[in-house]
Amino acid sequence: MATSPLPSSLLTAVLVFSCIIFFIFPAITESQQTGITRHYQFDIQMTNVTRLCETKSIVTVNGQFPGPKIVAREGDRVVVRVVNHASHNITLHWHGVRQLQSAWYDGPAYITQCPIQKGHTYVYNFTIVGQRGTLWWHAHISWLRATVYGPIVILPKLGVPYPFVKPYKEVPIIFGEWWKADTEVVISQALQTGGGPNVSDAYTINGLPGPLYNCSAKDTFKLKVKPGKTYLLRIINAALNDELFFSIANHSLTIVEVDAVYVKPFSTKTLLITPGQTTSVLLTTHAQYPGANFFMEARPYVTGQGTFDNSTVAGILEYENPKSFSSSSFNKNLPLYKPTLPALNDTSFATNFTNKLRSLANVNYPTNVPQSVDRQFFFTVGLGAIPCPQNETCQGPNGTKFSASVNNVSFILPTTALLQSHFSGKSRGVYRSNFPIMPLMPFNYTGTPPNNTFVTNGTEVLVVPFNTSVELVMQDTSIIGAESHPLHIHGFNFFVVGQGFGNYNPVKDPAGFNLVDPVERNTVGVPPGGWVAIRFLADNPGVWFMHCHLEVHTSWGLKMAWLVLDGNLPNQKLPPPPSDLPKC
Repeated sequence: MATSPLPSSLLTAVLVFSCIIFFIFPAITESQQTGITRHYQFDIQMTNVTRLCETKSIVTVNGQFPGPKIVAREGDRVVVRVVNHASHNITLHWHGVRQLQSAWYDGPAYITQCPIQKGHTYVYNFTIVGQRGTLWWHAHISWLRATVYGPIVILPKLGVPYPFVKPYKEVPIIFGEWWKADTEVVISQALQTGGGPNVSDAYTINGLPGPLYNCSAKDTFKLKVKPGKTYLLRIINAALNDELFFSIANHSLTIVEVDAVYVKPFSTKTLLITPGQTTSVLLTTHAQYPGANFFMEARPYVTGQGTFDNSTVAGILEYENPKSFSSSSFNKNLPLYKPTLPALNDTSFATNFTNKLRSLANVNYPTNVPQSVDRQFFFTVGLGAIPCPQNETCQGPNGTKFSASVNNVSFILPTTALLQSHFSGKSRGVYRSNFPIMPLMPFNYTGTPPNNTFVTNGTEVLVVPFNTSVELVMQDTSIIGAESHPLHIHGFNFFVVGQGFGNYNPVKDPAGFNLVDPVERNTVGVPPGGWVAIRFLADNPGVWFMHCHLEVHTSWGLKMAWLVLDGNLPNQKLPPPPSDLPKC
């Protein structure tokens, strides 16, 4: 039977209503609403790499050094299948990714997972929520991140522009360190003797040491640019143990984003970046062909008393000559200018630079810093010592062994993962839930050290209820020399509301806190002989590692873990572990 046609007046009304609905509620594609799933295959393998005229076998991902780039949009799901072909156990950490309800994929060994053993596979599976910018991934076991690291580029959602000028091109710039020695042997020997480890032989830009090192001119990163263009440089410090100054001769850099959070733009000739941090900058090239090339250099910012790699890595900024139509449009026989970097110990520059960082704090990118807090914590961070075992000779201070601690507790990694122990309710014998919320024995933290510089050891976590607003003050100590400590918290971004030098004053210093537009980060430098105050909302259930991103300090025990309990709602609870979670 044929259906009766709609009356023309009713048909018109339906069409008009449909148009109204279409314009008010446009069609939502998968990528606009929930993002897409991006799959990656990471094969952990040994690869021969030659630098400084010496070849060594290093741990790599897919045979690449640095490793492959991960690209995703905000809202995308990232699935990385990791197969370990190497003899070393491995885990991977997606540095700065919030891991909301995906704590099982965060990656630090013996915190959220057991390592992936040789011949085994683990699939990391997480969604990028509310983040856009530059992050990075790296190995998170022992010192394997010396060679196992790579960039993460998080683009805005489709149709959402950058809050700055659209760049002509985007380029990752990853700083690292090159070691002629096996880094696993370096840290093993240091822990055995109790002294400081040997230092690296060179710094690298995108895996290349550059022309300032012997036998390295051919291994130089070259950034080829055109006049009058704007480039977005996504800068990452993957070095094991060194904060770095960076500058490009005769060019200014405009800071637009740090740790995947947009900031109020400002221009600088030089930037400071600590291990673990990322900084995205706009580089606008000269309007006319300059007839010169320019060094881009990085060297360390040094605050401690130990030995360090006192060298400089250089790449070259080369201009394309628009009047040249030959393949040699990049002319090597031109004047080569060098930048002027701050002094190695220029804490004044470091302080002024970090104080300029401010969140956008606008309607599109609000700054949700907690205006009040439920819990306040005070952590001392710094170096100490442990006694030398009998019948041994130790190379630490006064014949002891170097150690490091948070609130005088030097963290001992367990032999099974904390998160699994917590979820299964089998924490007895694995960890204790009594991490001190303040120093048990207060002292003049930046003055004359106490007579007893020995630290205690333990595997202790700090338990906080879900949705607790936290204020944490981290205070450097001068027990064995004041030193800067880049502290990284997994699973959370935090707001840097204040910092200063000397001992933190809980009565006077909070009056100067910035609760309007503080910078939002995942890694922050505690000033040498000073303090930093941060605030964050503990809205992510799980066990979350906090540690110094100077790898030697982490190895010595400058680390701890937060245990954030489940909330009441289903989306506030830690889901069960994946079936392929590695076993210890």
